[in-house]
Parts: sequence; C-alpha cells; structure tokens
Amino acid sequence: MTTGQAEAGTAKAPATAAGRRRITVRGVVQGVGFRPFVHTLAMELGLTGHVTNTGEGVVAEVEGAAAALALFRRRISSDAPPLAVVEAVHAEDVAVTGDAGFRILPSRADGLSRTLVSPDAATCEACLAELTDPADRRHRHPFLTCTHCGPRFTIVTAVPYDRALTTMDRFPMCPRCAREYADPADRRFHAQPISCHDCGPRLRLLTADPADRTRPPRPAAGPDPVADARRLLADGAIVAVKGLGGYHLVCDASDDRAVALLRARKNRGDKPFALMARQLADIEHLVRVRAGERALLTGTVRPIVLLRRHQDPAPAPDAPVLSDAVAPGSPDLGVMLPYTPLHHLLLGLPGDPPPLSASFERGDPHGPRLLVMTSGNVAGEPIVTDDDEAVRRLAHLADAWLTHDRPIRIPCDDSVVRLSDGEPLFIRRSRGYAPLPVALPVPVRPALAVGGDLKNVLCLGEGDRAWLSAHIGDMDDLATQLAFEEAEAHLETVTGVRPQMLAADRHPGYRSGQWAQRHTDGRPLVRVQHHHAHVAAAMAEHGLRDGHPVIGVAFDGTGYGDDHAVWGGEILLADYDGYRRFGQLAYVPLPGGDATVRRPYRMALAHLRAAGLDWAEDLPPVAACPPQERQLLARQLERHLNCVPTSSMGRLFDAVSSLAGICHLTGFEAQAAVALEAAALTAGEDHGPGYAFALRAAPMGTTGADTVADPAPVLAAVVADLRAGTAPALIAARFHTAVADLVRRGCTLARERAGLTTVALTGGVFANTLLAEATARLLREDGFTVLRHRRVPPNDGGLALGQLVVAARTAGAAAR
Repeated sequence: MTTGQAEAGTAKAPATAAGRRRITVRGVVQGVGFRPFVHTLAMELGLTGHVTNTGEGVVAEVEGAAAALALFRRRISSDAPPLAVVEAVHAEDVAVTGDAGFRILPSRADGLSRTLVSPDAATCEACLAELTDPADRRHRHPFLTCTHCGPRFTIVTAVPYDRALTTMDRFPMCPRCAREYADPADRRFHAQPISCHDCGPRLRLLTADPADRTRPPRPAAGPDPVADARRLLADGAIVAVKGLGGYHLVCDASDDRAVALLRARKNRGDKPFALMARQLADIEHLVRVRAGERALLTGTVRPIVLLRRHQDPAPAPDAPVLSDAVAPGSPDLGVMLPYTPLHHLLLGLPGDPPPLSASFERGDPHGPRLLVMTSGNVAGEPIVTDDDEAVRRLAHLADAWLTHDRPIRIPCDDSVVRLSDGEPLFIRRSRGYAPLPVALPVPVRPALAVGGDLKNVLCLGEGDRAWLSAHIGDMDDLATQLAFEEAEAHLETVTGVRPQMLAADRHPGYRSGQWAQRHTDGRPLVRVQHHHAHVAAAMAEHGLRDGHPVIGVAFDGTGYGDDHAVWGGEILLADYDGYRRFGQLAYVPLPGGDATVRRPYRMALAHLRAAGLDWAEDLPPVAACPPQERQLLARQLERHLNCVPTSSMGRLFDAVSSLAGICHLTGFEAQAAVALEAAALTAGEDHGPGYAFALRAAPMGTTGADTVADPAPVLAAVVADLRAGTAPALIAARFHTAVADLVRRGCTLARERAGLTTVALTGGVFANTLLAEATARLLREDGFTVLRHRRVPPNDGGLALGQLVVAARTAGAAAR
C-alpha cells in the first residue's frame, strides 16, 4: 500500500448489492479529513467502493443495499468533519461492479477546480494535548497538525489539495508519519501537512549584532530556538516570528521600553498594537469578554477580537501587567489567543521554567504572558512571508528572527473582528476566513473585482459564489501591488475561476483601477461607483435578490462621486442595476486633500467657515492651527485653491473631534473618529437638548440629490457647548446621537417618497459600533428592516464584493 491510497479493511460487497451510486460532494471538503470520514462511514454501513479528490470536490462511488446507500447520502452532510463545509451533494446511479472493500484512491487533477480550499485553522485540542504530553512523540513539535487543524490556504500551491501540491512537498514523511497517514483509524489519515520532529520543518533563531545592524544576522548558538527567543523577549528584544501567513513583530507587552521601541522603529504613532495572550484568564482583568467574544477567541479561527476595556479595571492577583504604550487612548484592546503550536511554545507550556531574564525584576515569574503581535512589515507594505526578505526588510525593526524552512505560499494577515449587536463585525477578513466563499443571491458571469486602494481585497466570482482574497493592504506601495498580483493568480488557481470581465472603482487615480485597465486583455472593464459598491456588498451578503431595492446609507471617508466631488455622506436608493442619490451631507471644501486628513483641525476650520462660524481664538482647532498656516488656509478657502468639495461623513467626524478638543493630529487612518467614539463611551447620562442636522431640499440640478443634510446647526451647538464648559465626552456623545437621528430622519423621508423599507448601513464609518448600534436601533423602532455587514467588512475591505455583483451580472457589459 502506498501513501497515495489506502485499503478499507476487509469489508466485502454484499452478494446481491442493491445498487451503486456516484456521489460528488462540493464545498470545503479537501484538507479537512473528508476522505477518511467517507471511508469510515462506508465501512460502518457495510458499503464497498472508493473515494478520491478531484477538481470538482470529493467523489465517492459506493455499492451496497438500498437502505445503506440512502443513509450514506444523508450522513455525508449531517456528520461531516468539523472543518468541512458541505455546499452541495450530487448523487447518480452507476453500474454495479462487485467491489470488495473500500479504497481511498489517489487524487485526480481533472480540469478546472471547483472545490473549495479550507482556510488555516487553529491548533485543535487533540494536537494541543500531544504538544504538552512529554510521553508523546510530538511533544513540543512546533509544526504539529492533523486533519482538524493547521495550515491549509497559506501552503496550497495548486488543487486538488494533496501534499505534493503544498509547500510541505519538500518534507518526505518518515516511516512513522507515513504509517499514520495511511491508517484509516488514525487522526492524521491523509492529513497533508503531517510531520514530526524527525521529518518536519526546522526552526532556527537568527540574531542581529546590536553594535552593527548592517551586518547579516547570525544563527543563535543555543540548542532550543524557542527557549532562546523567550529569553530575548523577556529581556526586552523585538523578535520577528514566522507564522502561518507571514511574519509578526513580537515583544513583551508588559515591557514599556520594548513596546515604545517597537512603536518608534515601526513609526507606528499611537495606532494600537494587537496582543496575543496565553489564556483568557490573562486578559479578563483588562477587558470585558462576553460569550460571543469568548467563542471567537477560542474557536477554530482565533482572529484578533476587539474587546472593550474595563473603565475602572480592578487589579487582579498574579495577573500580567499591560504597558500603557500598547493601545494609548483606545477604548478597545485587540486580543487573540495562540493559534499555532509555535505560539503556544513561545508563550510557555504548563510547567515550563521561566526564561532566565529581567522578567524576574518586573515581578513576573512566568516570563511574558502577553505579547505584542503586529504584522511583520514596514508601514504601508504587505506582510513579509519570504525568509530572505524578512531579514532584509525587517533588519531595522527586529533584534532577532525566529524562522523556519516551511515556505508560505500566500500572505495572510490576522483577521480582525468585533462583536456588535451580538453578531460578528469584520474590520479585516483574512486568516481563518479566506478563501471561504460568499454565497451570491444573483448569478454572475466569471469576473474579477479589484476593490479599492485602501484595505485592498480582491474578489473572484462565478455563478452563485464569490471568493474574496485575504487582506492585501494599501495600494500606494509597489510591494503591495506585487502582492496583489500574487494574490490574484493564487486565487484563480484555488478557485478555478477564469475571469471574462473585470470591475473596478470609478476613481481615475486608483492604482487598483489602473492595474485592471492594464490587464483587460480584451475583456470588458466595468467601473462601479464607490458607494453603490458598498451598498451592493451589504445587499449581496444578506441574500437580497433582484427586485428588492434598498435605502443605502453609505458613510465613509472618501469615494469618487459622479460629479467628481469627494462623496462619503450618502443616502442612495439602490439595487444591483443602479442607484439614485436621494440624500447627501452638505458639501464643504476639502482643503489640501491628504494634508487635511492628517490634520483634522483643518477640516474643523473648513466646516466652521462653511457654517458661517468665526475662527475665534477660544476654539480648540483655531488654537491648534499655527497662525501662518491659518492665514494660508483662509486664503485657500476664500479662493477655492485645491479645495475639492466633499460630503464625507468621515471628515465631519474628524472635524468634530478637533472642534471638541479631542484630536487635532492623526498618525493612522480614522484616529480622530476613533478618539471621538472613545470619548463618547465615557459620557454619563445626558439631559441636555442635543444636536440636530438641518434637512432641506437640494436646489434643482446642483448635486443630483433630493435632500441635503446641513451640519451647520450641529457645529453651532458644539461651539455653544464648548463655551458653556460642556465636557468633550458629552459633546462627542451628543454628536453620535445627532448622526444616528439624521439617518433615521433621512430614511423616513426616503420611505415616504420611494416606498422602501429596507436600509443597508455601510461604509467605514459604520465600523463605529456606538453609532451603528444606535442607528440600527432607531431604524428598527421605526419599522425598518436593517442590513448590517456580517460577512465582509463595512469598510473598503468589502468593496470588491459589491463591485462584482454590480458589474459581473451585466450581460454584454463594455468598458467605460
């Protein structure tokens, strides 16, 4: 018997077999132990035949009594392995052959792939038990895995999913692993990444020369790379650690100096770092962990989960300390638990001695139990996956590299999720979810949607399914554009979709759109308006079919409008075929583009001027703006120099954040808005009058909208509150309430005039859970059906899905 096939015991075909059926199972059925499951099920039911992987999925032929065949057909779906996703089961009668026994046949690469590759999965409990058992032969094996866990998507080079078509092909199995792989009774039966200490990948630790960081790092001399890495972390070093989908930059999260050093080296500003905790008990004194969040943290994906901090955290005995520099000013902590054996080893197994280091001086006898885990990249570039590149590109960031010789086929950042209204809300959909498809309610032509330029994610679709890539990043960097090309080619390989058309944003300067234009190869390219794509994405993930238009509320920072203005505060009446701009936030000048995004005080001054409010010296944004810049800004606004009009709700959040004295300068995207939400969360009960936008009919032929929301009354109320001594937190809370009420009023008007009762809340502003939950609550109270994103992010990470469904179903679409 070879490792490519296995006999199924000694079962024999019944003397008078009632029939034989060929059953094709489609979905996530490769790399999840599905063939061993089919083998075991067939043996249990006394059926004979065989099973194999093909490009279409798993194909089984089973022969036996009619009742057993019917039961097999039912249980192949109901009893599937834990990581499997059975999307369809097709059965057909074939001629009886009189097989003896049941076999697993070698995989067949016959035609284009239509099966689904499994995402990477966190270490299962059975493997974790082996990792910690000194008597087990895989005790402390950093690459321990089985059919229920471990790398999948990030190591696949082609389909069907077999070891030879993964980056494990360079590691021949030792005799003991080969026996497990071929044994139908073993948990590792046909587990493609199987290995052990004897035959698996090897860890090594490289260290930089502190005196001369221009020299290549040298191999560490210690016998245990993990123990040496733990000691370095406890001593305050920054270690680049190779994970499933790329490198992380890691340091001790309790060490103020180490965290500050990483922040400075990465030019991180005040952007929060993500944490990895050894166990939930190590973070429960810092954050609130609800049941749904606990399930996300401990499940098979283990994303970064945004958890709300305790406002008054009580000290807990023997609890690890968290440096204030990890997430300064953030109301949340991004936390994940270990999801690979290497992570568990790095944080220390039960009974491990502490590293001999300075951690004793800080009073922690365990060694680091909370680790900063941030993407291993230079700001603006994609996560590093190649070992040589890691040494080169991270040389100025890391003191050491904990690496190994199993290649990563495709980058895959950690997913970021939060719980909102009891449901997951994606901020970044990547590891653990990519490349799971999204079911489409309308059939689409084979197509590629290239997404936007921020938080880029691309999407392939055909028929009733869409596959989104892992998070790629911001397209203003050449390395990210190259990563985009790699991701597109890899996704075509694992899905089998060959695009007949392309879809892109209408913005003429987007690099994603320029890439699409260069790669049409005679195929049509359809340009989709930014906010229409946002609304369509929300419709698609909720399964809305043709003939169900919605009121789409699309609030974000930037989107190219039909009138060449910067949109971002829109109410659209939309379906997949088109949209009408029903409402918009009133235009104000955006002076200087990106300069104003980085300096919210400029946006505040622009809004004050548009509202007819003086730039009085007692107002925070006036004081924050240097006098010379203020003079130049006044002239710029007066003469409309480099002042594109914007209706962006994201920019209004920036303006109010500065006007309230909360945030005048930003070091990362949406910092001012995040700070405004954080302040609002601390506000007490409000008995004041609140704020309200003015709603008025738009002058005919001016903006294309029916209704304009004027923020001038809100800004005037904020100024009055400031001068009355109202706390910034209360101002922030009142502003959030005003925006939620604006959406309610705008949607009520739209319902009266268009008869629509379903509202889609979309765009990056609705990643703000305080706003989104308040808005959804008001709308539901008024009888609306509310659609919120649950399967793709509301930000530009979900844009490609909307582009796909708008463009790809347009028969005979031509480039425009």
